Amino acid sequence: QVQLVESGGGSVEVGGSLRLSCVATGNIYKNNVMGWFRQAPGKEREGVAQLYLGVDLSYYANSVKGRFTISQDTAKNTIYLQMDSLKSEDTAMYYCAAGNYYSDYEMDARSFDYWGQGIQVTVSS
Repeated sequence: QVQLVESGGGSVEVGGSLRLSCVATGNIYKNNVMGWFRQAPGKEREGVAQLYLGVDLSYYANSVKGRFTISQDTAKNTIYLQMDSLKSEDTAMYYCAAGNYYSDYEMDARSFDYWGQGIQVTVSS
């Protein structure tokens, strides 16, 4: 089992920044991919960014490319999502996830085995 705990969410104004963290505990060595999804009220869950642990491979959704940066600290079993130039449409519940399938072209929630509880990000004008 793997446990994922997110932190760092909150409220920020348009144009501001936030950094989300996700700490993984348990049998994390079984998972090679970690990423972030988000879900806004009334919308489907959207893959935001993912990375292949231990190597320089990352994917970003077009909606966040150039504004968000995903990174990892393997010694701490932690991934981060630095969110800059935030827009009101970035408002959502953000979820950390772990799995074993990586793609440069998409993020499929069905390929992730473990999920955090989620953390709210609110961007207001």
